Amino acid sequence: MFKRELFNEDHEAFRDTVRRFIENEIAPHHAQWENSGVVPRELWLKAGAAGLLCCTVPEIYEGAGADYLFDVVVFEEMARSGFTGPGFMIHCDLVATYIASFGSEAQKRKWLPKMVRGEAIGSLGMTEPHAGSDLKAIRTKAVRDGDDFVISGQKVFISNGQLCDVIVLATKTDSAAGAKGVTLFLVDTSLPGFRRGKNLHKLGLKAQDTSEMFFDDMRIPASAMLGEEGKGFELMMTKLAQERLAQAIRSAVVAETVIGWTVEYTANRKAFGKTIGDFQNTQFKLAELQTEATVGRVFTDQCIAKFIKGELDAVDAAMAKMWLSNLHCKVVDECLQLFGGWGYMWEYPIARAYADARIVKIAGGSIEVMKHIIGRQMFAEYQPAKGANGVAGINPA
Repeated sequence: MFKRELFNEDHEAFRDTVRRFIENEIAPHHAQWENSGVVPRELWLKAGAAGLLCCTVPEIYEGAGADYLFDVVVFEEMARSGFTGPGFMIHCDLVATYIASFGSEAQKRKWLPKMVRGEAIGSLGMTEPHAGSDLKAIRTKAVRDGDDFVISGQKVFISNGQLCDVIVLATKTDSAAGAKGVTLFLVDTSLPGFRRGKNLHKLGLKAQDTSEMFFDDMRIPASAMLGEEGKGFELMMTKLAQERLAQAIRSAVVAETVIGWTVEYTANRKAFGKTIGDFQNTQFKLAELQTEATVGRVFTDQCIAKFIKGELDAVDAAMAKMWLSNLHCKVVDECLQLFGGWGYMWEYPIARAYADARIVKIAGGSIEVMKHIIGRQMFAEYQPAKGANGVAGINPA
């Protein structure tokens, strides 16, 4: 089988720490959190104390100052566990990264130490009821009023929405300027004018709170602006590759894990006098899925390596997200079939994995958007061959 070469001994020691944390602090309670639709804030404090949050944040802001692979370890082990409640990926890979990359010194000192400790929980406020993948179409407005901005609008499908203390919020400061009218703010949810909507009832990810948000003429200081006015869309575009890579990382691990569950189940479950794993159909199906999962793993690890070097571009990230998202859904569907009726029971992890899988084709940019990004680049790079007569076409020579 494929041997990974990304991680060193320190990463693997940290992996053991993350696994123990999941076993002790998440596994015993996750079923209860699925019923309540949210994890307790105490879990975030425990995760912070254990060093699981925002591993790449510099030491000056109380982070570990570690390399990106430490965050990858957390994402992988959470995915491997099948427990989807704690929204650590949004908090660490997106919100903290936005603040560390684009925030002022005052913003970094205010928020990053609290996020590292789990005292402040972050969320990303971009999607609106009429604007998902098309972020230029957002309508939430931020209007300058002296030294403040007044925000009005609505967001939806916001992970960590019931718990968050800080939001990286996308707004329109110039509704007529398209993408150049988008501005980001760091919104403190304790300020008047912010209102949490209901905790949305979802197909999957049942323990992860996902909310509507409302901004009712919410007044925030101009110093809460993240980056420059009108530059928000550009900033978001610089982080989309990282967001899509994180989703590919999760999907790669889930595919591998679900295949492992299925091998174990079919090796022990008997039918017609032998195990299900003895049937050629089972072996052929799992052999195909294992091969595709390995291909996805190799590509994902290559993208991780490129990202660490600062070389991961939007097209490679889109391909990783598209391939792994499709594989993720395919694996959980075809493996559930091999569990028979038991695969449809919520007590079996494969059932929860099936319900949790479907969002990966939508979140972080739909599969259709990924195809558009890839196809657009292909045609942008296309240079037709010139024939002997100078006309585009196949040169017979």
